[in-house]
Formats: sequence, structure tokens, C-alpha cells
Amino acid sequence: MGLAKDLKEGTKQSHSAAENTKFVSSFLRGVVSEENYRQLISNFYFVYHEIEKEIRRLKDNPLVSPLNIPELYRVDALAKDCEYFYGYNWKDNIYPTQACKQYVARIGEVAHEDPELLIGHHYTRYLGDLSGGQILKNIAEKALNLQDRGLEFYNFPEIDNKKDFKNNYRATLNKLPVTQSQVSAIVTEANYAFRLNMFMFDELQGNAFKSTLAYICATIKGKTDATT
Repeated sequence: MGLAKDLKEGTKQSHSAAENTKFVSSFLRGVVSEENYRQLISNFYFVYHEIEKEIRRLKDNPLVSPLNIPELYRVDALAKDCEYFYGYNWKDNIYPTQACKQYVARIGEVAHEDPELLIGHHYTRYLGDLSGGQILKNIAEKALNLQDRGLEFYNFPEIDNKKDFKNNYRATLNKLPVTQSQVSAIVTEANYAFRLNMFMFDELQGNAFKSTLAYICATIKGKTDATT
């Protein structure tokens, strides 16, 4: 079938599961707080920093080097978004959550032990950014009244036609000189990448629940104080 088709077919269930996490399903309904959105953006900064650092380091690896595609790189865009949400000293104000740390650690681990597995992480994130990520951009802009600010993560100024680019990306995957056992391992890793994303989403949903609970408690306290 080719690696691209294997990845698409082999991650369908994981893709659906990720879209149906409480955080993402709420996001798709336009229910997202600025606090959780900016934590998501800062988490992604750490994730993409690790992916892109390792992709560049492996520029001579025949399986990984074809994915060294500067047009896709997100770190600079995420840095701009972090500066918007956290201020000029944003690097001192952002931190990876526990789930994010686990995600970053896994990327570093496979990059050094089984570099071809990075393909699974690359596919999961970047192809998603070019597809469903564009829908999330519009939702975040409206829900948080961003007016095209804090949304650089979703912008790909060097890619004129996303559909053509995605087709070329899939063609690149299909040309990689991978064995069938490597294909199976890459698909397995891509599914794990989806799980790592879901761990982050679930963690953020927990923060959302805590924020809502704190708001309710504060509201109740305010009403109680007003009547005493």
C-alpha cells in the first residue's frame, strides 16, 4: 500500500479517539479558555522544538532526512504565539506539563535509539496541523477573540496549496526505503504519538475542570459574602 496509506489506515482509531477527547470535542464546539489554549501552545513549543531539533540532527539519515522540510517547521511560529500570550520574557514564563514532558522524552528516546520512528511523530503532528489544525485556528480565533493574533502556529506562509503539499508529503513517505517491519513499527509509534497527544489533552481538560470548579466556588463565596 505504501507507508502513507499504512499510516492513514493504521491510525484511524487513534485519530478518532483523539478527536473525541473531552478537550478537543469542547474545543470544536468553541468551548476553550485562554488559560488552557495558551498552555496547549506552550506545550507544543516544547514538542516541536524537540522534533525539529532531532530532524535537523539526523540530516544524514536516509530515512529521516527527507522529512527535514523547513516549510513545516513550527518553532518560530510558536515562539511568536508564546510571546503574545506570555509577554516578551515568555521563555521564563512557560513550562511543560507532565504529559508534555513524557511526550518530549519519547521523541528524544526514539530519535537516538530508533530514528525511523520519528516518522510516526512527524506524520501525526504536521499532517494534522495542515488538516484539522486549520479548523481549530478559526474556532480559537472566534472563541478567544484573537483577531488573527496568537495564531501563528496554524499559519504556513511558505505553503501556497495545502492539498498539493499534503499529496507531495505522502509521496515522500511512500518513497522512503523502509522495510515492512519498519513500516509496522512506524505505524505503532504513530499510534503512540496520538496517545501522547491525548494525554496532554486530558491533562488540559483536568485544568479546565479545576478552573471551572474554582470559578463556581468563587461565585458561591461571593454570593455568600454579599448576604452576610
